[in-house]
Amino acid sequence: MLKKAYILIIAILLTGCFAKKKTTYSKTRTITVKSSDEKHVTTKEKKKKKGGENKKAEQVIETAMTYSGVRYKFGGETKKGMDCSGLVFVALTKNDISFPRISHQMANEGKRIKIKEVQKGDLLFFKTAKRGKNINHVGLVVEVDDEIKFIHSTTSRGVIVSSLREGYWNSAFIKAQRIL
Repeated sequence: MLKKAYILIIAILLTGCFAKKKTTYSKTRTITVKSSDEKHVTTKEKKKKKGGENKKAEQVIETAMTYSGVRYKFGGETKKGMDCSGLVFVALTKNDISFPRISHQMANEGKRIKIKEVQKGDLLFFKTAKRGKNINHVGLVVEVDDEIKFIHSTTSRGVIVSSLREGYWNSAFIKAQRIL
């Protein structure tokens, strides 16, 4: 019985986030995101802030950004190491939002939205493995301006902010979900 439980745990961890990113630029490149100024907020977004939804998204993003630069660790959920679903899971649970731990299970939560409807706090899902049909990577949208920027954890660079315009992430993109 214990052996079956051990095998089940390993199987769950292996189907979690495992994104191998093909780097097309130097390893010294860093991407930072500053929070937007109030001047750039639309009337529609101001209405959302009054409802508390945008405020919750900002809190989740702020929590996730505290892990920026943390190295990748499969199954990790701490500053010692973090995987992509662990990053999203921790950012949500630290803000009292109950959510699954594994990326392909996260993809079944919330409401599917079109890419042009994406807002801060939405989740982006990717399929980065050459084999398999499951979603295996997730990122949290931190900025929507001329481009969509999301925070996630990669095997090669740890927790970083990337753009959906980057070729690798654009081609691996599967769907966006609104959870807040």
